[in-house]
Amino acid sequence: MRTRTLALAAASGAALLATAALPAARAADAPTRTGEGTVSAADLLSKVTTCSQISHGKYKTDNETAATIPVCGKNGAVFWKADLDVDCDGQTTTACNHTTDPWFQGDTAFHQSDGRALSAEKLPYVVVPSSSSIWNYSAAGIKGGGVVAVIYKDKVEYAVVGDTGPSKIIGEASYATAKALGMNPNPATGGAASGVTYILFKNTQVKPIESHSVAVALGDQLAKEFLANN
Repeated sequence: MRTRTLALAAASGAALLATAALPAARAADAPTRTGEGTVSAADLLSKVTTCSQISHGKYKTDNETAATIPVCGKNGAVFWKADLDVDCDGQTTTACNHTTDPWFQGDTAFHQSDGRALSAEKLPYVVVPSSSSIWNYSAAGIKGGGVVAVIYKDKVEYAVVGDTGPSKIIGEASYATAKALGMNPNPATGGAASGVTYILFKNTQVKPIESHSVAVALGDQLAKEFLANN
């Protein structure tokens, strides 16, 4: 993950639009389905209306913003509500590379079963803040490959914990996650400014991490348990 600034994002977005805008950024490419699994976005959101803060402080969503986002605790999960910056890090692909993404890095914190970096273009994954005095994700039972329900409007997308980012910034997910949620997935101009809920299920791990079908099946089961236990 790279550290964004709002000014840089605006400048880079203009440059990309003038030179090599991503085809996937077109509205016509946005998926039409309402989400994955059998648990609705409304049902999941009904369980995260209040926050029992477990982080020792709050996070920013970008370098220039104030720290206003806490990590909240629930039975079997943690959650936060933030924006969604589009992460293209990992394998070099048509949509994710040094040309399309000014912050591109060719690696991710967690790797596929074959040892390669994850593919942000193909795999829905979420970025968690690197461990710090604010919050230590691993101590909270969050692992690489852990299951995440990402909720935006009426859509639920199951993803995995795939990368780590700056220790004071929160709210980022892969190109594939943004696209599946109906957002513009362009890493410079896309994502969502707010309204995204991330529910991370504790002590879970998708194996192999790159199998999205496994993440969906396990996520649906965990979502049902989350509703029953909260």
